[in-house]
Parts: sequence; C-alpha cells; structure tokens
Amino acid sequence: MSNLILEWMQENIGKTMSEAPTPVGRWLNGVLRDAQEGALVADFTVRPEMTNPVGLLHGGMIAVIMDDFIGATVFALGRDGFYTTVDLSVDYFASAREGEVVTAKTRLVKAGQRVIHGECDLFNAEGRLLARGRTNLLRVEPRE
Repeated sequence: MSNLILEWMQENIGKTMSEAPTPVGRWLNGVLRDAQEGALVADFTVRPEMTNPVGLLHGGMIAVIMDDFIGATVFALGRDGFYTTVDLSVDYFASAREGEVVTAKTRLVKAGQRVIHGECDLFNAEGRLLARGRTNLLRVEPRE
C-alpha cells in the first residue's frame, strides 16, 4: 500500500516545513533533510525567541522540537487514528547558541498498533550530540 504522506515528505526534502501538520511544527519551520519510514531528519535554526536569557537554545524548546518531530515521524506512517504523547524524557548534554543550526534525527524503535516508542537525537553542526529524547505515544480516538 502506498504511503502518500511519506511520499509527500520525500518530495519536499530540502524545503522548509512551512506546511507541517501542526502549528508548532510550522512555527519551528525546520528544513527537511531526509524522510524514510520510521525516521526523519531536519535542520532547525536557533532563533532569538527560542533561547534562554543567556542566548542558548532553551531546554524547553529542545523538548518541543523533539516532541513535534517525533510526532511528524509517526504521522508519516500514514496510519488511521491519532497518536498522542504520554511521556517525554530528555537528556541534555551540550548547548547551541542563537543563529546555530541544529539537526534532529528521529527513529521509531517500536511501532505497535496502540503504542509507539520513538527517539530523537539533536546535534550541532559539528555533529556533537546536544540532547537525546525518548517518548511513548498512545493511539487515541479523536473527539468530535
């Protein structure tokens, strides 16, 4: 069976994610670098509104990038239903400054019918690991 969402993502590699499925994804406006089933890669530029008072990428913004981009990875599976985050754990290792480009790499470790476990690593331009996040998403029926 063809996965139209993944195919659309693959056609948009190298473009900004201004048409991401979520408002926060559109606000983050990363540049999609790779799209495979169960794995995505994108670059995000650290803007002033994404930093803490000392000009570093805010830890909460790192969590937002990870949560939204893992969600996009699940969305790219093209499944029926909606998956929502039930937990998110982030380990922080290094920082990035305003103006830097960071790269998020996601992977779905286990994609069951009800629960999906995903991970995201965030790197700086030199390939240094900035943070690693892990999450579980639960399939829910959207309310009308």
